[in-house]
Amino acid sequence: MKIDPILAQPVIETERFDLRPLRLSDKGLIEMHGADRRVAMNTRSIPHPLPPGATEAFVARAVSPNRVEDVWAMDGTKMGGPEVMGVISLARMERNQSEVGYWVAPAYWNSGVASAAVSALVAANPQSCRTMFAEVFQDNPASARVLTNCGFEYLGDAETFSVARGAKVATWTYSRKLD
Repeated sequence: MKIDPILAQPVIETERFDLRPLRLSDKGLIEMHGADRRVAMNTRSIPHPLPPGATEAFVARAVSPNRVEDVWAMDGTKMGGPEVMGVISLARMERNQSEVGYWVAPAYWNSGVASAAVSALVAANPQSCRTMFAEVFQDNPASARVLTNCGFEYLGDAETFSVARGAKVATWTYSRKLD
């Protein structure tokens, strides 16, 4: 499968914050939040403890013109908040589909930030996909509520490997048709 390089990535505005492409200066806040065990344990790919260079490599991949995934910072500066309250991504899949992934810093849990970010991403549909997918760990029902509140429908159970947990984790898979 060949995926063409992605050159432009839009800024997506919400009422409280903007979703903007990552920049190299985001490394410090992403590292601070990503090193938090509570964040890492709810993701597939963030290791815990966070090894040196992991965040720098993540940001470098996110800003590369050859990336296969668009990554946005949840930037709260327009309302006096921090530059990175969380991260949301959209990975290209085959057949005009994309997979949503996100994490939010614990200080913003249960504040509506994740729901606003997912809703804005779905509404903007920056990759012009027909279907978006997402999966959440079954021991994280708050993330499942984010998806269902944003119009995603439950597809089924699965499992995936979590680097931080060093084990397979049961997941719920969701989809949202955009046609």
